[in-house]
Amino acid sequence: MRRSRRKFSAQFKAKVAIEALKERETLSELARRFEVHPNQISTWKREFQEHADQVFSFGSSSGKEESEVDVGKLYQHIGQLQVENDFLKKSLKKAGL
Repeated sequence: MRRSRRKFSAQFKAKVAIEALKERETLSELARRFEVHPNQISTWKREFQEHADQVFSFGSSSGKEESEVDVGKLYQHIGQLQVENDFLKKSLKKAGL
């Protein structure tokens, strides 16, 4: 019987990569602790270092504009739900429930 591949979250990968960068433990010790292969830790560490500059790019003004658009959509959805809720309340009162 084949085992299915394990999937790791980005948060877990980052945690393991940071621990590897600290170099307080060997790759073998980290592999034992996190239950992953040492080669996988090396790969995650290399990817983390290659993409470290992207961490600071999320604080730009374009990210703020996107969040404002999301907030506007949320307010619009809340308003729609309130109208629907009021309609249902009135309908229930008319039906005598």
